[in-house]
Amino acid sequence: MGHPDKLADQISDGVLDAYLAQDPTSRVACETLVTTGLAVIAGEITSRGTIDYQQVVRGVIRDVGYTDDEMGISADTCSVLVAVGKQSGDIALGVDADNSSGKDIGAGDQGLMFGYACNDTPELMPLPIALAHRILNRLTEARQRKEVDWLRPDSKSQVTIEFEGNRPVRVDTVVVST
Repeated sequence: MGHPDKLADQISDGVLDAYLAQDPTSRVACETLVTTGLAVIAGEITSRGTIDYQQVVRGVIRDVGYTDDEMGISADTCSVLVAVGKQSGDIALGVDADNSSGKDIGAGDQGLMFGYACNDTPELMPLPIALAHRILNRLTEARQRKEVDWLRPDSKSQVTIEFEGNRPVRVDTVVVST
């Protein structure tokens, strides 16, 4: 799933994973922007770990399948700009645990999430997003196996399901962009 927004999310997740592997108490507020030939990593991080941003970013881009400049970005040749600093001390005051006080840890930020866990599918996701992901996973397989030589990693899919109550009754629309 290599749409620039999804690629950016995966890079941010890769940065988070790299920090958590070294320090499970890391707090990572990482934002990523991806455009032609460029990945920009920015944010604020509190961690005892250290990571090689170039290695993490290029590894994610490579794993997704961007390995040629003709695709718009290549793991080996893209520029990677890093503008990451330490989190504010004020945030630390509000969220750090004081084990001796018995107080709960606070939250330093909030996010808006789309989707939710449910038991509608084996993936524990709503049926429309689960089907869209299956379509994209099959496109990824076809690209990686070179079954279709013109596919690139930037596909998108949206599936609309008609429900009667909580029961799906039909697929209304399937949109696939490659």
